[in-house]
Amino acid sequence: MTVKIAPSILSADFACLGEEVRAIDNAGCDYVHIDVMDGHFVPNITIGSDVVKALRPHTKKVFDVHLMIEPAAPYIEAFAKAGSDIITVHAELAHLDRMLQQIRSFGKKAGVALNPATSESCIEYILDKLDMIVVMSVNPGFGGQSFIESQLDKIKRIKKMIENRPIEIEVDGGINEKTAKLCIEAGANVLVAGSAVFKNNNYSDNIHVLR
Repeated sequence: MTVKIAPSILSADFACLGEEVRAIDNAGCDYVHIDVMDGHFVPNITIGSDVVKALRPHTKKVFDVHLMIEPAAPYIEAFAKAGSDIITVHAELAHLDRMLQQIRSFGKKAGVALNPATSESCIEYILDKLDMIVVMSVNPGFGGQSFIESQLDKIKRIKKMIENRPIEIEVDGGINEKTAKLCIEAGANVLVAGSAVFKNNNYSDNIHVLR
């Protein structure tokens, strides 16, 4: 199984985001993970679609855009047109099936994220509309939190649930050298890492260690 690393620019230097995106591209990242927070669905405010659009010329790598906003549906089109490749919405929001159809109508890959307390059973009937399932291994809203180990069993159950469907399993939160190994063993193939990548200037080495 090929493990993909998706550095979260939430931990990057916001004063020079374009340079940071180019740096992780050159360091060998697979995806660029972009956390969109609204101060309502999660207790933090980050960036909007205009920033995604501004970053798009800096890399050809996949933009993995995680919408932690409520409502999300009115903003999907803007993020799609800004250059997102994968758009993930949360299972806790209303009209999930409709939002996934909306994402795919723009030719983008559709993802769904599950908060730590959310059971994977809620996505049983939408699996055929998914390209990615994101297991939140922290409570969303802030970087640098500790990994919630109960999510490893959730990853295993999701891996079994998707059977042979071409759905990626991404884990987001508290990823480091130790927890990365546990997530991969449980069945994940995409790892979101913020501080573990941006903790020093050795982005290439940090990405290699996680992979």
